[in-house]
Amino acid sequence: MAALGWLTPRRRSATARSVLAGEASAEAARKSSQDVQDIEDALAKEATQEPEFPVLGDDRAAAFFDLDNTVMQGASIFHFGRGLHKRKFFETRDLLKFAWQQAWFRLAGSEDPEHMQEARDSALSIVKGHRVAELQSIGEEIYDEYMAERIWPGTRALAEAHLAAGQKVWLVTAAPVEIANVIARRLGLTGALGTVAESVDGVYTGKLVGEPLHGPAKAEAVKALAAAEGLDLSRCAAYSDSHNDIPMLSLVGHPYAINPDAKLRKHARQLDWRLRDYRTARKAAKVGIPAAAGVGAVAGGTAAAIALHRRRR
Repeated sequence: MAALGWLTPRRRSATARSVLAGEASAEAARKSSQDVQDIEDALAKEATQEPEFPVLGDDRAAAFFDLDNTVMQGASIFHFGRGLHKRKFFETRDLLKFAWQQAWFRLAGSEDPEHMQEARDSALSIVKGHRVAELQSIGEEIYDEYMAERIWPGTRALAEAHLAAGQKVWLVTAAPVEIANVIARRLGLTGALGTVAESVDGVYTGKLVGEPLHGPAKAEAVKALAAAEGLDLSRCAAYSDSHNDIPMLSLVGHPYAINPDAKLRKHARQLDWRLRDYRTARKAAKVGIPAAAGVGAVAGGTAAAIALHRRRR
């Protein structure tokens, strides 16, 4: 500071403050740089400590994907209904009624048992008397016409990550199992769990075997398949957009909320589940119709795709 002796006291004071400010700034910059490096080192260490997921070659692990609004945009059953209407399976007034039911599900955000039962009865009456093989063939066409372009790329990437790791990937949907299998095959997945509609000699009777594969029924199907396949559910993953699938998601060690509805988002955050939202606009809006799954006895399905991220949000 001796070099500043020729300056007036006021100038010396101002210069000293400037020197002090500069030294403090330089020290803060060095400390900040070191803090950044420390954070990067910690993250790198954490990344190396976190096990790879999905685990390559783990044949006791598998992935289970819900369909509507998880793998595809919108309700598979509605798209299938459009395809059946195009092929004169039912009248325009029936399609409009069906569309109104889907709008109700979307706006209400809940699955009214009376509406769901009415929708299922309508669906079953449409396919009654038709051959299973006929619906399978039509399902192939409708997939190309209405569903293929509605697959979420992010979810599909997740499913492909499981497949690349050598794991099996299953769709779990309330859509008819015949249609769900068509979609799973087109997406290169292992197979599908879906609603089983009764048939005799290859012809639909208009009845279900049990109930639609929806809510708790999905969890039961996953448990049964895991037991048959020798899977360890704590090493498996499940993906869904709907709070109705919390029973299925709770079964596995790696639950994912994909494009979640409000109830599932809240539940997932409370339990620190992984969250992924691939909707680009109005994320809070319900792009798919959760209740459409309950109509699954008729048709419609799609396939799974999954986007695998190792870190949690």
